[in-house]
Amino acid sequence: MFEELLEDIAQKNGLREVNTYLKITAGFGSIFLCLLSSSFIPPLIIAITLSGAILFLARVDAKTYAELFIVPIWFAVMSVAGIILISGGPDIFWKWNILPQISLSVTRQSLNQGIFVFCRVIGGMSALCFIALTTPMTDIFIVFRKCRVPEIVIDLMMIIYRTIFILMDQVVQIYHAQVMRLGYSTVKESIHSCASLCGAAFIASWNAGEDLIMAMDARCYSGKFALLGENHPVEPKPLIALAVFLSFVTAIVILSENSTII
Repeated sequence: MFEELLEDIAQKNGLREVNTYLKITAGFGSIFLCLLSSSFIPPLIIAITLSGAILFLARVDAKTYAELFIVPIWFAVMSVAGIILISGGPDIFWKWNILPQISLSVTRQSLNQGIFVFCRVIGGMSALCFIALTTPMTDIFIVFRKCRVPEIVIDLMMIIYRTIFILMDQVVQIYHAQVMRLGYSTVKESIHSCASLCGAAFIASWNAGEDLIMAMDARCYSGKFALLGENHPVEPKPLIALAVFLSFVTAIVILSENSTII
């Protein structure tokens, strides 16, 4: 995803014209329901529903969407493995005594807990991806301002967000230049090129920050950035779909309380 940033996808996705408040409500409402649930079923339903919306309604490339899950899924699998082996419980399926005081075991309780945590992770990640892939940050900044988030916080977020793009652009250009010069042909060259890349990116970001300060002074910056995002009107169909989705998941949270898979 070096070349295609999330902002590019958010600007061109199929849900671009949907009201920003509805999309943010769907994302954060799903996260809240994932945290509120005591069963693996609601987070799993949220993950399937929002993933389907991202792939079929927003028309985001499946490969790009899968790449976003690589790191979170890896950490989730490692964490769940630790939970399953350490949690313990009465119904033991497998046990290994490493030392007299240390043992690993797989029990009914630990398996249920591990599956629950894993489903909660993918549910929450799907909700975050739904917001990131369907809503440009400029639209989110407008919502924050209308919600009376302090101006200094919004300005800092905008500066940090702009700096990320500058840094990414510098990293891509330097990396391509290094590849063309066979900078990653051997392990030794790769280490040297990576160190040079980090140093050059740091210097570039520092210079970009100084240029931004000079540009702000030249434009008589008075403590408030202008926002140029869009906020489309609320349409009946998305509103009804959101209400049905959140109501359905809320009902599942209540009905599936403490449900287990084993």
